[in-house]
Amino acid sequence: MCELFHKFMMGLRDFVKDYFVGFWDYETPKVMVVKNKTLGVIYRGVQFLVITYFIWYVFISEKAYQESETRPESSVYTLMKGTAVHGDDILDTVEYVRPSEGGDVISTILRREVTYDQKQGTCAEHFMVANANCTKDSDCVQGEVDFDGHGRRTGRCVQYYNHTFKTCEIQTWCPIERYAVVREPALVEAINFTVFIRNSIHFPGFKVLRGNIKDISNPKEMRRFLNKCHYDKETEPYCPNFRLGYIAAQAREDFSELCKTGGVIGVFINWNCNLDLDYSYCQPTYSFRRLDLRKDQASSGYYYRFAKYYSREGVESRTLIKAYGIRLDVIVHGHAGKFSPIPTIISTVTAMTSVGICTIICDWIMLTFIDKNEVYSDRKFDEVIKEPKVPKAPELCFINSYGSNHSDLSDGVQL
Repeated sequence: MCELFHKFMMGLRDFVKDYFVGFWDYETPKVMVVKNKTLGVIYRGVQFLVITYFIWYVFISEKAYQESETRPESSVYTLMKGTAVHGDDILDTVEYVRPSEGGDVISTILRREVTYDQKQGTCAEHFMVANANCTKDSDCVQGEVDFDGHGRRTGRCVQYYNHTFKTCEIQTWCPIERYAVVREPALVEAINFTVFIRNSIHFPGFKVLRGNIKDISNPKEMRRFLNKCHYDKETEPYCPNFRLGYIAAQAREDFSELCKTGGVIGVFINWNCNLDLDYSYCQPTYSFRRLDLRKDQASSGYYYRFAKYYSREGVESRTLIKAYGIRLDVIVHGHAGKFSPIPTIISTVTAMTSVGICTIICDWIMLTFIDKNEVYSDRKFDEVIKEPKVPKAPELCFINSYGSNHSDLSDGVQL
């Protein structure tokens, strides 16, 4: 046991010693010209791909030589314009636009379902509500509230309005919406309504402030321009007026279908500014996309309810309106870049370093697939060891004496 432990400790010592000694070795590349066309084609091909990647993608496409800012400060103001005829009534923006103050979210009513003259009282629950159908009072639990229903049950079983069957009586706004609702026709004129979208964006790192409205110094000309223009990507890129029909078409939506179910459409304003050019080239681009899910028909579309309250004969009454419409969510993205020496140096050094990948790949191919007889590996790797100097052996000198038989005995050595 002691002998095994001794061998283990000796082996561990030799390993640590060899590792410590080898840690201080210096490795340097050795230049070796390999006359192999296949390897040469691979080497130049990998070099071409690496250099093309850095020139085209890193420097030209991603502009890695620029300092960038991706979190700008932005403000949005929206305003809906248009007038519609609904039967004998004339509807203006107060009637169909929500909210009225404008912001990054605005909606317009396209179709209404109205329940007139509702009052607080008791009436029959809708027959499609779970456990609402009954034959006697004991089938209805007093004080029970069904969250899928319309109110609190009184405990009575009553006739369902003008029908022969019965449902549980509830305390709520009567008559209930699902029974007395009146569905109005769609507001087809809304396709020509216009949305005014004013957006300003600020890049604080570069101290650049830009807006999406054409810069006109004369106030009269500015008002004339805003009253007449409609946005067009080619001819009027600085016009902030967008037709609802144009927005729906760009989002690939059928406007008549939106009038039935409503929908949420995102208006994306993208600022991608190269500040190495003149600031006038910093212009917004617009894109439009439907945001609500259309796969689930139960939750798709857009609608909301509101009521108009009034007093009739001293009794508080209301008109309940379920409004289907288009909601526009204005979403702003911004990115600005400008030349800076620091990212330029970092990207250049990275590119030059990455070229070394070509040598590593080709060395691996050469030593793994081509060097079957270890011809290349023998020349690729050399180990240079500094050998100690060997001392020279002393030379013996012999002196021949001619014509004399005398000896020098001073040292007791015969010459």
